[in-house]
Amino acid sequence: MNKGLFLTVEGVEGVGKSTNIAFIRQALESRGIDVVVTREPGGTDMAEEIREVLLKNRTETVAESAELLLMFAARAQHIESLIKPALAEGKWVISDRFTDATYAYQGGGRGVDAEKIGILERFVQGGFRPDRTILLDASVEIGMARAHKRGVLDRFENEKTAFFERVRNVYLDRMNNEPQRFEIIDASKTLDNVQRQLKTVIEKIIDTSV
Repeated sequence: MNKGLFLTVEGVEGVGKSTNIAFIRQALESRGIDVVVTREPGGTDMAEEIREVLLKNRTETVAESAELLLMFAARAQHIESLIKPALAEGKWVISDRFTDATYAYQGGGRGVDAEKIGILERFVQGGFRPDRTILLDASVEIGMARAHKRGVLDRFENEKTAFFERVRNVYLDRMNNEPQRFEIIDASKTLDNVQRQLKTVIEKIIDTSV
């Protein structure tokens, strides 16, 4: 049995994760790779219920610690019930966001101490990390303009520009600190251009993973 691979896709709002994950899936399946696509928070019945709690617009202020703990609660279920079993079967798992998003959104955006996030990361994940991460990067101005065209915004999408600037900066910092894991895509370009970039990256990942 071929070894599974855990691939995550990250980026701020409006960078085209959903569309481009579908493209990545198609590209991998065309090479005979068995693919499972999932998302965070979510991915399993229980984790999806937690997602609804997290994203719902509400008048009650959500404590930063509550948000962080719920993120990792959903992640714990996601890892054990979906990601690890799929990898054990030799499948490639593509996740729309993972722990990098927690460092970016709860850490950069909310200002939660990265050390606290790290404690929960080690508790929930042990040494489990993505094999490769694709960062779809575009300016916050471009991303939010696209996000607003999609319709009603969720609790995170309603945050202010400064919040997303901090999120983007953390993503870029993490990429610079782990260049061997990250591949960056200029998501400000046209969809055709972005997918040409992705095709090159996907072929590179396949060639270095088989």
